[in-house]
Amino acid sequence: MASHQKVCVEHLFKVFGPDPDETIRRVQAGQAKDRIYADTHSVAAVADVSFTVDQGEIFVVMGLSGSGKSTLIRCLNRLIDPTRGRILLDGQDVVAMDAGALRELRAHKLSMVFQHFALFPHKTVGENVEFGLKVRGVPPGERRDKARRALEQVGLEAYADVPPDNLSGGMQQRVGLARGLAVDPDIMLMDEPFSALDPLIRRDMQDELLALQAQLHMTILFITHDLHEALRIGDRIAIMKDGRFVQTGTPEEIVADPADDYVAAFTRDVDRGRVFRMGRLSHEAPTVTPDDDPATARRRCDEHGVAGLHVVDTDGYPLGILVRAELASAEDDALRDLMQPDYPVARADQELIELYGACAQGLPIAVLDDTGRLQGTVDPLRVFALLAGEPGEGETSRRAEASAPLAAREE
Repeated sequence: MASHQKVCVEHLFKVFGPDPDETIRRVQAGQAKDRIYADTHSVAAVADVSFTVDQGEIFVVMGLSGSGKSTLIRCLNRLIDPTRGRILLDGQDVVAMDAGALRELRAHKLSMVFQHFALFPHKTVGENVEFGLKVRGVPPGERRDKARRALEQVGLEAYADVPPDNLSGGMQQRVGLARGLAVDPDIMLMDEPFSALDPLIRRDMQDELLALQAQLHMTILFITHDLHEALRIGDRIAIMKDGRFVQTGTPEEIVADPADDYVAAFTRDVDRGRVFRMGRLSHEAPTVTPDDDPATARRRCDEHGVAGLHVVDTDGYPLGILVRAELASAEDDALRDLMQPDYPVARADQELIELYGACAQGLPIAVLDDTGRLQGTVDPLRVFALLAGEPGEGETSRRAEASAPLAAREE
C-alpha cells in the first residue's frame, strides 16, 4: 500500500538580513555563504530545502550548530515565517494561512517538544500536560483524562499531582513529551528534545520514543546535532550544513554511501554493526530438497559459488544445511542424513551486531521471514567485509539522488 505523504516542503528559504531577494538569487547561483554575507549582509539560514515526510515516519534533521536545522523546524509551524517556498501539511499550504487558520493548525494538528522543558513551576505535572488541551478549549474532565493517559504512556502517571521541580531532568522531559502527546497531534515536531540530558538518560528517552512510536505510529520531525542519535531513531535522515540538505537517506544509506567528505567525516567512527541489518546482505538462497541427490547438491553449490546450502521442505521451511566439503565423497547418501540440523538463522531486520556469534560458525546464515520460511541467505564473510567498510552486495551509489532537489527527482 502506498504511504500517505504528511509533509511536503518545496524550495524553502529563510533569509535574515536586509536583502532577501538578492541573497536567494545568489544561493540559487551557487555562491558560498560567506561571500553572500560579505556582499549582502544577509544570511540564508534555510537555503532551498525540499523534502517529504510520510505518515508514521520519523524524519531526522541532523546538523551542527548554525546549520539551520532549528530555524527549519520553526518555519514548519511558522514560529518563524519563511522568506520563500511552500510547506504543505496534508496538502494545506502553511505559508498561505492567515492568523486564524494558523492558530487552528497549531492547536489541532501540530505539537512541538523543545530542548528546554518550559514547564510551569506553579502548576502540577498533570496541569502542565493539560495546558495544550486547555488552550484548545477541552472541558476540564476530558482534559484531565487525556493528560493522565499521556502520563501513563511515558510512565509518570504516579506524578500527576506533584510540582515539576520535584522531578529529575529526564522525568521533566518526559512531562514535555506527555504534553505533546496529550493533544493527539497529527505531526510532532521535536527540536533537540534530549540534548540537554545526561547520556544514559538520553538513551532511555530514545528508547521511550521508539517504544511509543511502535504503539502510536506518529509522524515525527526530529532535530539533533548527534549523528548517533539520528541513526538510532530515524527512518530517514537529512544531513544539514549551511542551510542546505547535503544528503538525505536511510541510516544505512548515509553510512554506506556518504555523499561527500563532510558526511563521511561524521560517519567514519560509526559502529556499523548497530546500523546495518541482515536484509541488506541477504540474497536469494540456493536450496535443495530431501529428495535431491548429493550430485545435485554439489552442482548447485558450485553454480552459486557457496560453501553450503540449505535443505528446505516443499513449503520453503528450512530443515538443515549441507556443507560443500562434506558432499565431496557422498554418492547414494540421502541428503537428510548428510545435512546438519543446527544452523545459524537471522531475521532481515536484525542488526549485524546481534549476529557475530552466528557469523563465527562459518556457515551460510539462513534469513527467515516472519513465518519461518527461508527468505534468503548471507555469507558470513560479507558481514565482516561490510563491518570493515566495504559496501554491501548490490550496493549502488545514491549520492546523486539523495542530494538532488525534490523537483529534479520528480521529473
